[in-house]
Amino acid sequence: MIEAYLERASTYAGDIDILFSGVFWIVAVWFVAAEGVLFYFCFRYRKQEGVAAKYVTGEEKSYKKFISVPHYLILVFDIFIIAGAILVWYNIKQRLPENPDLTVGIISQQWAWTFIHPGADGELHTADDIKTIDELHLMENTTYLYELESLDVLHSFSVPVFRLKQDAIPGRKIVGWFTPTKTGEWDIQCTEICGIGHGLMPARVHIRSAYDHEQWLEENTPAEAGQALAAASNP
Repeated sequence: MIEAYLERASTYAGDIDILFSGVFWIVAVWFVAAEGVLFYFCFRYRKQEGVAAKYVTGEEKSYKKFISVPHYLILVFDIFIIAGAILVWYNIKQRLPENPDLTVGIISQQWAWTFIHPGADGELHTADDIKTIDELHLMENTTYLYELESLDVLHSFSVPVFRLKQDAIPGRKIVGWFTPTKTGEWDIQCTEICGIGHGLMPARVHIRSAYDHEQWLEENTPAEAGQALAAASNP
């Protein structure tokens, strides 16, 4: 249902959509049923001429069933919702990929994002890293770890098409992951109110094919790092 309004662009976006849709339909069914019973009772037991009102305590078994039966059924549905939520949370937030392809650095601050991309050597925190402001460049069908930091206050890194939202906490490096599955360009948001410029802290994620990403790397690798890599490969 959510995908009709917001595209999916990561491997786990579908799992989150299914969980949200399940919660929506469970709540929707119970809402319609509860309102239906309410309006039926309002009509059935409306004031009528010549019919005296009856005081009802609600203690009779025939009345209690309208509370106890839905109550137990809702608890059963809650078990399924909680189990599904724990499974999705574990797979996304707790179980990191054993052999990720690349790692990117994400630094939040008032009010901008700094992204650190590994260069041609595929390693982060080396001389050929590529730093960009408010632009994250990724390769399609590649599993990334991200190292998320904040330089000042609480921020929250959100990529709606990935169905990803992760708070950034000052003094902590938070590691997570994603695998982009669709080429294109989409929004990145800060979803934690972080000061007067919070609403002016958007960014963009660019997802390219392997060939196009390699071209981007070549065009943006720092000149000194490119020369050093060329010298190392041609001793």
